[in-house]
Amino acid sequence: MELKIERIYTKPVDLDGYRILVDRIWPRGISKENAHLDKWLKEVGPSTELRKWFGHDIARYPEFKERYLAELSNNPVYYNSLKAIVQSQLPSQNVILLYGAKDEKHNQAVILADKLRNDLRLTIK
Repeated sequence: MELKIERIYTKPVDLDGYRILVDRIWPRGISKENAHLDKWLKEVGPSTELRKWFGHDIARYPEFKERYLAELSNNPVYYNSLKAIVQSQLPSQNVILLYGAKDEKHNQAVILADKLRNDLRLTIK
């Protein structure tokens, strides 16, 4: 099974995995029913201060990544919840990290997925 990232606004073709929203704030225009979430771990999203500082400015992304990883290093929800969920679910189904940002390459879900793959020694398919 795979660890995937997906924009929450993308309509799921099939609900082929355990779906976790990793945004601190609820995405606009999405109802809880249409999100088809298994879990919302808002606590693993970037802090409000960091999110506002970044402002989706691609030039700030390298520093955003560094600051966000620093936040995660002290985040018990990352270590006690997200990693545990991924470890328990991946043997039997895909795990999908959902995010709301328009930019598919420069967001916290990309950083989280890379960190999880490194921490859990997952292979990238």
